Amino acid sequence: MFKHNTVTAGTIYGAILPAISLFIFLYLLKGNFLLFNKPGTPYLIAIGLNLLIIRWYGKKKMDKAVIGIAAVTFMFMIAIFVFKLQPIR
Repeated sequence: MFKHNTVTAGTIYGAILPAISLFIFLYLLKGNFLLFNKPGTPYLIAIGLNLLIIRWYGKKKMDKAVIGIAAVTFMFMIAIFVFKLQPIR
């Protein structure tokens, strides 16, 4: 299943955990879930898991898939920073 070394496959693999976390925390828990009084923590956990996947693919020398996973991870990080983690006013 995770044997394809293409940027497209890496993008799909990298989008799986953030999509699952968005579904769980936005639709099932209706955005009311706070961990350590921080609204973005569940999403940051998904990003951390994506970084573990990047490391695993890096050890297997699947560089193109790593590029796709890293691109999705960084886009997700920017989106969480802009939309979820707003500055204190």
